[in-house]
Amino acid sequence: MLKRLISFLMTWALVALPLSAKEDKKETDRLDNCGTVLKEIMDIPDNIPQDLIDKAECVIVFPSVLKAAFIIGGSYGRGTMTCRTGEHFTGPWGAPTMMALEGGSVGFQIGGQATDFVLLVMNPRGAKAILHSKVKLGADASAAAGPKGRDAEAATDATLRAEVLTYSRARGLFAGISLEGSSLRPDNDANERVYHKKVEAESIVRKGAVAVPPSAQEMISTLNKKSPKNLSDPASLKE
Repeated sequence: MLKRLISFLMTWALVALPLSAKEDKKETDRLDNCGTVLKEIMDIPDNIPQDLIDKAECVIVFPSVLKAAFIIGGSYGRGTMTCRTGEHFTGPWGAPTMMALEGGSVGFQIGGQATDFVLLVMNPRGAKAILHSKVKLGADASAAAGPKGRDAEAATDATLRAEVLTYSRARGLFAGISLEGSSLRPDNDANERVYHKKVEAESIVRKGAVAVPPSAQEMISTLNKKSPKNLSDPASLKE
């Protein structure tokens, strides 16, 4: 009986290891894709206004989200979130936490084309809420389609007061888009696969529990190059 048990455990381990490695690679590829998407969008001339990037506490990227992913129950887009380090979000951009995007309307998508999403988290309250639990955009956290290029100058007060500004890119078209009704939540299972240990989103982002993984280096270096300092009103960072 003992021999059978040992044999079973060894067989299971041989099967589980490749599966685990495959899942780990999936998260690594996802982080690579996030870095590529962010760099491409930041390099677009008529992109996210620099003023808004410089006042964002966190950036969330969801690469290649498909319309079908929202229609089929239990499916969702997956990506990552990075924030400026330090007690008041005034340091360089830090290690990312994996995130999930669920539900909401996707009528804006063009056919079945995959859409990339970039979200700017504009204040500490919004960042802390997202890191703690599932947050519904438009209810638990105010959200608005982000202005782009010179449109930032004409943005309404309501837009500029939003906790999360959202953008999309599909078939080369880049625009601010509403994601109200969608939910954001930390994906701690994915975090375990990325960092090879159990670690929660808040510990990664706010407590510096882990280093930036190699697959996230492009994303973090892009942000540190494009927006090295937080130019928000210092008083707003002490919420």
